[in-house]
Amino acid sequence: MAALTAAAVAVVGFLAYQASADVPADLSAKPKASSSASAPAGAGHAKPKPKKDPLAVPAASGTGMRVVYALADRRVWLVDATGKASRTFKVMPSAVSAVPGTYTVTSRSGSVKGSDGVPIEHVVRFASVNDVAIGFSAAQDGSMEEPDPTLKAGGVRMSREDGDAMWTFATVSVKVVVVP
Repeated sequence: MAALTAAAVAVVGFLAYQASADVPADLSAKPKASSSASAPAGAGHAKPKPKKDPLAVPAASGTGMRVVYALADRRVWLVDATGKASRTFKVMPSAVSAVPGTYTVTSRSGSVKGSDGVPIEHVVRFASVNDVAIGFSAAQDGSMEEPDPTLKAGGVRMSREDGDAMWTFATVSVKVVVVP
């Protein structure tokens, strides 16, 4: 038994010696890059893309107090007179959308039935496309489901909390800027 223990200790000692022989003197030292003709300088060191600040108001969206609606981002910003966003939130557009441009809030309704049959509140209308009214609203049940593409509806849905903020902010004649 003593012979087996001595042999095991000898093997472990030998392996420990081999491992220590490969350790650099300074463990914090970075390995040197190999000079290889196949890899261009800086390859594998791609800079991460800076994260987009969700409060950053889209460029070319005008100045002053306004609602900015970005179609591709499905996002709205409520922008104060100094040009700072006081709030931003995600929205769910309908099958019919306003084209990029500048509009004004033309009418508002506290509570109505949406063209999809869903009871909605805090409706803020700002455009019309082929006789379809385009406006922001919140479903009273809080839903924000994907719209039925076969319906000619122009409601841009948001949460009830965001709908409250929109209702307070976007009174008749407030500017609405739609960006791609």
